Amino acid sequence: MAAYAGKLNTFPVFMRVKDRTVVIVGGGEEALAKARLVAQCDTAIRIVADAPVPVLAAFAAEQGAELLRAPYEAAQIDGAVLVFAATGEEAQDARVIADARARNIPANAVDRPQLCDFLTPAIVNRAPVTVAIGTEGAGPVLAQIIRARIERMLSPALGPLAGLAAGLRETVDRLVPRGSARRRFWTDFFDGEPARLMEIGDISEARAAAERLLGQAAPVRGHVALIGAGPGAEDLLTLRAQRLLMQADVILFDALVPQPIVEMGRRDAERIAVGKRKGCHSKAQGEINALLVELAAAGKRVVRLKSGDPLIFGRAGEEMWALRDAGIAYEIVPGVTAAFAAAADFELPLTLRGVSSSMVFTTGHDLKGSTLPDWARLAIGGATVAVYMGRSVAAEVAGRLIEAGLSPETAVAVVENASLPGRRLFHGTLADLPALQRREELAGPVMTIIGDAVAGANFDRSQPLAAAAATALAA
Repeated sequence: MAAYAGKLNTFPVFMRVKDRTVVIVGGGEEALAKARLVAQCDTAIRIVADAPVPVLAAFAAEQGAELLRAPYEAAQIDGAVLVFAATGEEAQDARVIADARARNIPANAVDRPQLCDFLTPAIVNRAPVTVAIGTEGAGPVLAQIIRARIERMLSPALGPLAGLAAGLRETVDRLVPRGSARRRFWTDFFDGEPARLMEIGDISEARAAAERLLGQAAPVRGHVALIGAGPGAEDLLTLRAQRLLMQADVILFDALVPQPIVEMGRRDAERIAVGKRKGCHSKAQGEINALLVELAAAGKRVVRLKSGDPLIFGRAGEEMWALRDAGIAYEIVPGVTAAFAAAADFELPLTLRGVSSSMVFTTGHDLKGSTLPDWARLAIGGATVAVYMGRSVAAEVAGRLIEAGLSPETAVAVVENASLPGRRLFHGTLADLPALQRREELAGPVMTIIGDAVAGANFDRSQPLAAAAATALAA
């Protein structure tokens, strides 16, 4: 998925129409479709049509809508909160829109987006809960497809549950302190026993469960979730991570976590950048540990967002120890680590029966110094080696492994920006790997996979490392 969603041309809002009038000008099927849409709201409907089709006239009578059987005149839209032009004739629709604008009334012309002040969304109705889906007129069928999916996701009990919540709001505001405590109550309400009882239609028991929840209100305890944000693509984030992001009071995020993932949190959640990238550390690890403890001790629900998986080169161990020492509750939410994303990009089997039955996760810096790490023997024995953050030491990695006895012809796969649309793939041998170090234009995170199993990858979309190096030197 793209890291930037782009700017909207329309601003989504919900307009209050209760006790107001919505006018629909037109007498055919288009007018009927808009009348059915508007009839989902508690509003007065006025239909202007000198010759309405029978089904529209019947609908107006059934809904108690005002039907003016007369040619259109501008005075007929006076006092409206919204106007729909649905005559089927462009000139007439344009006249209705102009009359509405002269009266400062927002207007919509059916299937004529260039004339519209607003666009009508596809609606999922769980009153008082509403989900509106818009495509800015680019894909009405797409909006309907999305609507169908959301309809399946949202229980019919959601509306009555929201109605029960509205009835309790004054009591909750009086008894439960603002901030984390109140947010925690509503999370337990919408995601706990009251919601489950409403799901089976037991409204009285759902109300009783809500009252028990009120009686159990206790001092808010803080909590920290150490979450793996994955390698970059937003749709590789886990469902659990999404849920915890929506519950978080504070989000601490690393530099490599894409902004769209950070923005998946609640709009009012505090966001703190604590990222560490090569040559640029915004906060020391000790400061991050202390901040996590401080925020959780104050009763906050904290999400610590880490690129990839928090337990793989994410320094989660230091944060867990600090939280344990302070008696702070925490949980770990795994993420897709970059090695797995890179392997998926290459369609590369990290283990391959009869070839490789073990894996090594390491950083290139582990191969610096005079002593080879213990895992080097595994690499020589056929293990697949995934090297994180290894571009700047690629030559040293290759030289040390060849020195240790790994064949220079061992297959190598390299991915920059694994999982993202702009990823770049390279392949070659261990002897070619030093060429990677000269590729200074590779500004994104680079993952290198080494081993005989790499030979089973799909190289159709990758460049040879040696050829890429020659191109870079020529430039």
